[in-house]
Amino acid sequence: MGLVDEKLQPSKGNGRRPPIRGLARRARYALHQGSRVALYTLHSEAMRRMNRRLQEDLPETPKVQPDGPVPGQRRMLADIFKLFADDMKAVEDGLYPMPSDGSLTARELLDTSRAFFRDVPEVARRRATGAHQEVNEDTGGFAEALPRYYRQNFHFQTDGWLSQESARLYDFQVDVLFSGATAAMRRRALVPFAEILKRKDQRKITYLDLACGTGGLLHPALKAFPRLRGIGLDLSEPYLGVAKERGKTRRAGYVTAMAEALPFADSSIDVLSCVFLFHELPPKVRRQVIKEISRVLKPGGSFLFVDSLQTGDVPDYDGLLSIFPQLFHEPYFSSYLKEDLSALCSAQGLEQRWITPAFVSRAAEFVKTG
Repeated sequence: MGLVDEKLQPSKGNGRRPPIRGLARRARYALHQGSRVALYTLHSEAMRRMNRRLQEDLPETPKVQPDGPVPGQRRMLADIFKLFADDMKAVEDGLYPMPSDGSLTARELLDTSRAFFRDVPEVARRRATGAHQEVNEDTGGFAEALPRYYRQNFHFQTDGWLSQESARLYDFQVDVLFSGATAAMRRRALVPFAEILKRKDQRKITYLDLACGTGGLLHPALKAFPRLRGIGLDLSEPYLGVAKERGKTRRAGYVTAMAEALPFADSSIDVLSCVFLFHELPPKVRRQVIKEISRVLKPGGSFLFVDSLQTGDVPDYDGLLSIFPQLFHEPYFSSYLKEDLSALCSAQGLEQRWITPAFVSRAAEFVKTG
């Protein structure tokens, strides 16, 4: 069986918007997101061509072997457009404001694009030679205290999670991989968040974004809910530094800590979100993180989860998911694909209330029952 929407039904909106205004809003959204898809698709195609040339001078890499169906480009584009349609519906339903993805200036975009292409040969070299431990070999200072599983070149990216250069480039690299749809996938977590806040005073909510990175969900959440304060927690000081630069709000605080040892009191958090973390955790640590999430959440508190699809969620994507750890250094991804997250959460008193596929991701809400 595939993954289907469960239980949560977003509000329908008042249905009174002037038709012309609504059409103009949709056109603006379509133009903005369409231009992003085009931008990152062009970068992806240029990267593929570069890689073909680079492979002529690099060791031959094993041929990828999909374990199941792989969707074609038409199917993937259709699912991206569905994701955008769901995103626009949430805006029209008043759950969150019109998104402003990709707020780089023309100069910043050009500089980031150049940095991206400069890094392509380095990523290709690591993939061809299996060099995914450079971060661990070169660690010094604060990095030596980090967990061993963390000190790797995930995705074969330069510096892993341990430099500002990596932090400034990471979101761009991910958008190239997902054709500009990353932010819309993250925003699926704002749908249950908005429903929660309809029943509560934003000013009294304690909100934690776990493994916040450069603020990809934290910043949109604070923009969507203007009286909310939030804490971004991450293990990478460089990524938190970039998050602070990009956030520019006094309503955000930042903490450097491990997800498996949260520096918060029992039952102290109302809402906890986590995006694209669990597939990068070893199975043992995954369980520790879930236990910590349950510990810090208040009874009735919500855990908002966004991560990769798992095997069987959308069967047509199963082969694509199996290819991902073959193409990128993702040592814990295969175990994630088969992990029964609902059962792990349930064992810690976290009941699944809502779940939905969103392109290549799954979004869910778990509520602490005791």
